[in-house]
Amino acid sequence: MGGGQNQKARPGAKSESGSGVPKNWPPGIVYLHEPCYSKLLHHDATAAVLFPRSDLASTEQPRKIKGPCPVVRITPISVSSHPANGQYGLFASQRLPPDSFILPYIGYVHGPADLDDSSDYDLSLDRELGIGVDASKMGNEARFVNDYRGVAAAPNAEFRHIFVDVGKGRVEKRMGVFVLSAGKSGKRAKGIERGSEILVSYGKGFWTERSGPDS
Repeated sequence: MGGGQNQKARPGAKSESGSGVPKNWPPGIVYLHEPCYSKLLHHDATAAVLFPRSDLASTEQPRKIKGPCPVVRITPISVSSHPANGQYGLFASQRLPPDSFILPYIGYVHGPADLDDSSDYDLSLDRELGIGVDASKMGNEARFVNDYRGVAAAPNAEFRHIFVDVGKGRVEKRMGVFVLSAGKSGKRAKGIERGSEILVSYGKGFWTERSGPDS
């Protein structure tokens, strides 16, 4: 990403690299309260994720979000069998009900022009326009959500689109982490218990790319 030379914050966005960040936040990673936009994003791409609230579908309800997130905690992983042993995971600091919103996935919003193919933290925001959110160098607590493979039998959370009220009559399209629904059989009716790791599925494509001869 060119050492940050192509980055710009949305007006009013806040970022921190020192005090005021969540416990166990790693040094060298910028903590963001709001997304940071690439200067290389063309107007159509920016307009697709940041637009007047009047353009939002009536079925959507914009959220008001502030960080750090009080319902999660970043925790070092010290279980030898865990794929992320020696790194970090994101754990629930209280019980999280099924289908409930946990937190947004915040990072560097970019297009194809400054895609970092080596990043393990790049999440698609708009596939049609090739817009992604990369949290490798900057982001929030959601960057520590691990894949369920090798940890649990199934994920307990998933990514979904959300819309955030950013003031001045505008809303912002983001990705959010949600607890999975209880399911038709009710197997997930407990949601995520306090102290449990929040786990998603990165998708088979993520692991296929990392199982080649150079991995």
